[in-house]
Amino acid sequence: MPRPCIRRRVMGRPNSSYFKPIGIRMINLEETILTMPEFEAIRLVDLKEIPQKKAGKQMKISQSTLSRILKTGRYKIADAIVRGKAIKIIK
Repeated sequence: MPRPCIRRRVMGRPNSSYFKPIGIRMINLEETILTMPEFEAIRLVDLKEIPQKKAGKQMKISQSTLSRILKTGRYKIADAIVRGKAIKIIK
């Protein structure tokens, strides 16, 4: 039986919940789903340039957990950009 998911602290909220390539209708696009913890990890580490250890403390998770969340979030964004997918940010 898997361990229960611990709630992560998320301070930043996105201005919009969808990003898509211009010129392609939404019904013709595949969708990549980015979770709020992934969004927050990317916001803190990549945008605000906070070290992972400090960002992990802000989110109330360990640095290694933050690193795994960051890795999956970055992969999803790269996949969406390279393959022309829409990005949906969910809670």
